[in-house]
Amino acid sequence: MKIRLLPLALFAALLAAGPGGLELPFAVSSARAASSPRVIEITGNDQMKFSVATMEAKAGEELKVVFTNVGTLPKEAMGHNWVLLQAGTDVNAFATAGMTAKATDYIPPAMKDKVIAHSPVLGPKQKAEVVFKAPAAGTYTYICSFPGHYMIMRGTLTVK
Repeated sequence: MKIRLLPLALFAALLAAGPGGLELPFAVSSARAASSPRVIEITGNDQMKFSVATMEAKAGEELKVVFTNVGTLPKEAMGHNWVLLQAGTDVNAFATAGMTAKATDYIPPAMKDKVIAHSPVLGPKQKAEVVFKAPAAGTYTYICSFPGHYMIMRGTLTVK
């Protein structure tokens, strides 16, 4: 008798749920997971080093870089940002032009078209999130554009 009531109870629940049907918790969470960007955590420190020197992604993949300055020195002396440049960008020319661009987080206004994504310049213990879609297949350089840091504070994103 109880077994016969189970299908009837299920049918009644579906009718009560309306045209959208029942939403099951596992179905909702997997849909959210599929649409969420992949998170990559990177830190910068007082020794002018990124914690991640290489990243890989698929073309068009949505990424979220969570960048944290884990240093203790003041922002004016040791601020850090994360700047992903277009493939083929002359990193030296970009960084040199950016040295005088403090108002724009050391992103030279005349070369902003060379930037795919970037964080602001962060002081000690500050964090920023940058969400973007991975560009076409290729190799892309990311740097800290704070004056002088780009020479050793850099990495690559390889998109396949």
